[in-house]
Amino acid sequence: MTSIRIQAIDHIDEIDPARWDALVEDCGGSVMLKHAFLRAFETSSSVAPGTGWQTSHLLLWEQTPASPDRVNTSADASSSERTEHLVAAIPLYAKRHSYGEFVFDWAWAEAYERHGLKYYPKWLCAVPFTPVPGPRLLTTAPYRPQAAKALLHWAEMSKLSSLHVLYTSDEDTQTLRKAGCMTRTHTQFHWFNQNWQNFDSFLTDLNQSKRKKIRAERRKVKDAGVTTQVITGDALTQEHWDFFYRCYANTYHLRGNQPYLTPAFFSEVGRTLPGHCVLALAYRGTEPIAASLLWLDTAQGQRRLYGRYWGTLEHVDCLHFELAYYTPIEWALNNQIDVIEGGAQGEHKLARGFIPVQTQSAHWLAHPGFADAVDRYLEQERAGINAYTESLHSPFKQEIGD
Repeated sequence: MTSIRIQAIDHIDEIDPARWDALVEDCGGSVMLKHAFLRAFETSSSVAPGTGWQTSHLLLWEQTPASPDRVNTSADASSSERTEHLVAAIPLYAKRHSYGEFVFDWAWAEAYERHGLKYYPKWLCAVPFTPVPGPRLLTTAPYRPQAAKALLHWAEMSKLSSLHVLYTSDEDTQTLRKAGCMTRTHTQFHWFNQNWQNFDSFLTDLNQSKRKKIRAERRKVKDAGVTTQVITGDALTQEHWDFFYRCYANTYHLRGNQPYLTPAFFSEVGRTLPGHCVLALAYRGTEPIAASLLWLDTAQGQRRLYGRYWGTLEHVDCLHFELAYYTPIEWALNNQIDVIEGGAQGEHKLARGFIPVQTQSAHWLAHPGFADAVDRYLEQERAGINAYTESLHSPFKQEIGD
């Protein structure tokens, strides 16, 4: 007979990268979940106990008896004679805050505090700082229910307040709901390639007001003497990463905050996963003044760009729209990209040719009273989000919008 062993590891380096990545490939192959990408968060100290993240990735091993000709019949025969096969992996963290998640539960934490209860630490199953939907139970369909049950069991036995699984795939959402999680709906804005030949043909399909607005915004950037360039893969040097980080950090500093990610994170991703890095740069003359970073991915058979970080060293009107949206769209059209995901929230993306998409998360709270209250709240929130999504008007001409 077979059995399942659950193991928690404190660092992703404790599991063979090939084994972890094999499970990622079984789930569609997203770079966001690959061993090297998650490892970069940990080795760069962006995700560490000192920043409020304690790694505790779950591994599920299927144990089967050794073949009969290898069975030891002596009195000291032990479980070591069973063979193990990795059937599931779950990226998991114990968090002491709710920063860097893009799914907001601050009100839940405040409610716990008002009642004298401890909300933190809590369990978070997600890709750190990355609001990109995808699988979170890295496994195949036959083992998905077991992985969900193991995750809920782990959360319950730990005595922590709650478990939050963010930006789940449809399959994981359904499985986690059946296992006992509540589900939550969110809105993002994604750009979908309709086989446009170039940026002008994309503009032609937008309604007149949106088309006029985009042309005016691009003209403002051009008239300011600013040009843009996209650099990818091995062409990215450490000098590029150093400049990007100045822009990235400046975005946080202007708001009085410290950056979530360290310079070492971006250098490590650039070194280990160069083919997934797309950097849009803005120049005044020959001097770079702004940068926008996107991750390039192929998942579920689609080529996708994930807009992640933007920053500038000087203000230029409409430069954010140019560097974060228009230049990447042009690059996407020239490189057969199917989808651009612009990140969390942002209704302003609608005017730039992005359309609303609903995403999901799954949640479990240990306290029955709070779980019931949150479940009722999520029903109301879901109805509000559905109404909000339906109220949004397509940026495209009527026949395209339909």
